[in-house]
Amino acid sequence: MKIYSWNVNGIRAVANKGALDEFISKEDPDIICFQETKAHETQLDLAFANYHKFWNSAEKKGYSGTAIWSKVDPLNAYYGLPEELISQYKLESDKYGDVSNEGRVLTLEYEKFYLVTVYTPNSKGDLTRLKLRHEQWDPAFLAYVKRRSETKPVIFCGDLNVAHQEIDLANPKPNVGKHGFTTEEREGFDNILAAGFVDTYRHFYPEKTDAYTWWTHWANARERNVGWRIDYFLASDSIKDEIKSANIHPDIMGSDHCPVSIEL
Repeated sequence: MKIYSWNVNGIRAVANKGALDEFISKEDPDIICFQETKAHETQLDLAFANYHKFWNSAEKKGYSGTAIWSKVDPLNAYYGLPEELISQYKLESDKYGDVSNEGRVLTLEYEKFYLVTVYTPNSKGDLTRLKLRHEQWDPAFLAYVKRRSETKPVIFCGDLNVAHQEIDLANPKPNVGKHGFTTEEREGFDNILAAGFVDTYRHFYPEKTDAYTWWTHWANARERNVGWRIDYFLASDSIKDEIKSANIHPDIMGSDHCPVSIEL
């Protein structure tokens, strides 16, 4: 089973470029998890009849949103975080909106595992969303996947908006303390690993450098591979031995992110 994750930064734009058709025909994923779809299902006409399609779109149009397309019909689909976790961790509105209504989490349940896709809130260039992310979102999301893992293994993927270690970005020193590489965001990732989840790419390639999933549009960053690894597949330790490979696909164009994948 091949599972892919891709922050498309606007699925309509990727489809209109022909990049979505090209990606699916070339890679033939069994399951595709999308982040930052920026669309409601009714806004686009996408055939791909061999996929069951699940959408969790933001209430605000043209913003955020996740989707999972699966050839395998799941047992259940769950949208967003549970209300009790939203309440417990006080995921309230800020000046950007209500983070719990931004379509950031989507879960499908299969026979042997849960698959969760997540689009983690960006802390913003001036770090105005860092407090919400560090004190509320990251703990709430971790509590959610830990709860799911009590009944069967969890695989979760998506744009976590953090480079975990210096090896995960091309220019670590000047970016220390900047959004995506703050102590608080990196600590959130540490907490995920401490809870028993495995960074699948680093499981296979613990020391591989120049492995990035996002590049700024400035200064030909992608051509020069001056990027960040901020898109991940993480998995419960109990299922890691079922994962045959983990890969990054920088040659797949259409977004400022590239897809990442695992094979079960």
